[in-house]
Amino acid sequence: MRQDDDFLQDDLDDEKTIEFIKNYLPQDLKDKFTDDEYYYFLDLIDEYYAQSGILDAQPDADGCIEIDLEKIVDYIVKEAKKDGMGDYDPEEILFIVQGEMEYADTLDGDE
Repeated sequence: MRQDDDFLQDDLDDEKTIEFIKNYLPQDLKDKFTDDEYYYFLDLIDEYYAQSGILDAQPDADGCIEIDLEKIVDYIVKEAKKDGMGDYDPEEILFIVQGEMEYADTLDGDE
């Protein structure tokens, strides 16, 4: 049963993240993507973090880890095309990646 609770919590976290991103986006992008696309983008962001080694990186003296947003955007655009999801504008995807990062920063402030 514990695993089911974890999945439900992950879904709730994703819903909150997507809602935050939608509010973060410029007005002309707010209705451009479907919820399924947002979930797909979040999955790719998580996949990138896991594969890139960012999660294992050591913070600098200020406690920060350098994350190259352009590399994440490139990864999403490349994977989306490969997966047949479509061709996405890197500038638009950058807003989504930035929104996800901003949301993560709000969570860090809660701790």
